[in-house]
Amino acid sequence: MSVGNAMTDKVVLVTGGSRGLGAAIARRFGAEGCRVAIGCRNPSAASEAVLRDVTASGGQGVVVTGDLADPQAAHGIVAQSVAKFGRIDVVVNCGGISEHRAFEASDPAFYRAIFDTNVLGTISVIQAALPHLTAPGGRIINFSTALATRPIPKSSIYAASKAAVSTLSLALAKELGPRGITVNAIAPGVIETDMTAKALVERGDSIRAMTPLGRIGQPDDVAGVVLFLASPDGGWVNGRTLLVDGGV
Repeated sequence: MSVGNAMTDKVVLVTGGSRGLGAAIARRFGAEGCRVAIGCRNPSAASEAVLRDVTASGGQGVVVTGDLADPQAAHGIVAQSVAKFGRIDVVVNCGGISEHRAFEASDPAFYRAIFDTNVLGTISVIQAALPHLTAPGGRIINFSTALATRPIPKSSIYAASKAAVSTLSLALAKELGPRGITVNAIAPGVIETDMTAKALVERGDSIRAMTPLGRIGQPDDVAGVVLFLASPDGGWVNGRTLLVDGGV
């Protein structure tokens, strides 16, 4: 999908932008001529590779860093983006932790690590971005998971954190809609990234078998949906959690 000149020079902040889904999303926006802030915890070879790709494809980029679990650091990610580009048009909250653990082994520290990153991190980035977000016309795209509505064993804490993100997205759509800002969430199924490598080794054949399209989802399958929601064509989609899982 290409949205032509509609996205050229749009300023897009992508948290978790140095790897997996976030990297694919950052690259897709770069190819549309956007100015992309690539959020990650620390600078790395991976974030520099994404930055090079964004620039090579005709976009502009900057690497912005901070720990999403720390509200002050999350605000810093936004501040770095605004310092470089002056405003934000699109926020993509892709950064997060995906870790599964048996419920009885899920101690408060595990809960805090998951919820502080996945939920508080999303909240903190949005709160910091709002004063700089284009209105009307701004877009906020959060990341939930298919597990929020069909959890599997050992996913309870992670799935609950992402269900919170879906509910947050709907509530904020109602609160920010009068400003002309849309808020949506994407709930991917299993996507082939480094974060899912172990699961694909263990369950790859069964996942393919229960997927009508007969394959494992790829990061670009999700990046195209993000681009649609950020584009003018996605302007009438608001408060939704889009399940992107190949029809499982």
